[in-house]
Amino acid sequence: MLTPRTIRVFANPRHGVPGVVVLPTAGFRRAKAEIMAWEGYAPTPLRDLPTWAEAAGVELIRMKDEATRFGLGSFKALGGAYAVANLLGEALARSGVARSVTSADLAAGRYRTTTEGMTVTCATDGNHGRSVAWGAKRFHCRCVIFVHETVNQPRVDAIAAYGADVRRVPGTYDDAVRAAAVQAEKEGWLVASDTSWPGYTEVPRDIMQGYRIMADEAADQWAGPPPTHVFVQGGVGGAAAAVSVHLRLRFNPVPKLIVVEPDRAACLLASAENDGLAAIGGDLDTIMAGLACGEPSLLAWEELGRSAAAFMAIPDESAAETVHILADQGIVAGESGVAGLAGCMLAATDPSARHVLGLSPESRALVFNTEGATGI
Repeated sequence: MLTPRTIRVFANPRHGVPGVVVLPTAGFRRAKAEIMAWEGYAPTPLRDLPTWAEAAGVELIRMKDEATRFGLGSFKALGGAYAVANLLGEALARSGVARSVTSADLAAGRYRTTTEGMTVTCATDGNHGRSVAWGAKRFHCRCVIFVHETVNQPRVDAIAAYGADVRRVPGTYDDAVRAAAVQAEKEGWLVASDTSWPGYTEVPRDIMQGYRIMADEAADQWAGPPPTHVFVQGGVGGAAAAVSVHLRLRFNPVPKLIVVEPDRAACLLASAENDGLAAIGGDLDTIMAGLACGEPSLLAWEELGRSAAAFMAIPDESAAETVHILADQGIVAGESGVAGLAGCMLAATDPSARHVLGLSPESRALVFNTEGATGI
């Protein structure tokens, strides 16, 4: 179904090595209870893709479709807005305004005279910033979002539509992350970053706990024998790590997790090859804009470095082709959103990759469409 193209596949030699608990179950339960209570919450569909499975020579492929999540067009709605609510609640507690605050309290405007004087900030390639801006509007605070110079205007406009102040900075996504952190320190803003670094892990942990909901829903919706393989996109690794944690909770045996990245921004694959966190340089110019990251999240790597069975890098052309084929089938998806599906198809039709990943006619694959139309 997809045109054969060159891919890179690296089997993780540390797969299965014991490690620390990155996302405690209690934190997920809190996130799930809060987010499911939000107005507009509804599970997104799990779609069977029989023609794709036939072309891949596997038993089935099912796709969790996040394009309609909260009307924001991506799974990021589950994380950024939840982090905003937690940050505001913690700030209200520190200031002595309220000891315990729920997102429902914030949405109702119960503390808006105080929260309207607070500012949340982050860097984004598009989807995370939209979620943070949406959360800021919903929970009544100010919002400043940093984007790098190649983020397209439709993504910027979608963020600004929620009242955020969007600021462009030179360089890549990673440069925007640093710019947001520096300005937040100077201004006393609250940082809602979806990537983590030494000394900054709790907010990204909250965000990843929110992401687990899409995997939880997929497990609830799954019928028949469990998936054998899960292909999920990389980026800084937060979504992949969240899915990874939840696979162990919900499926037995645990499916093989394969992390898929653009071949121009494969920082997780590079880290696996390096046997430790590795940053990659260059302009990271890929149409999979949400995955154009040169530095992995520390927290995500603590999970993926031992839980991912393999890492893949795929070309832009395959993502674009996948978007067009899905569109012909009536499914709206963005280039970053289809990376997992594209990776699955490319691996399944490449004899070497198929062998490395253990794909067979009995394989059952779960993939995630993490975004809808991007405007590119």
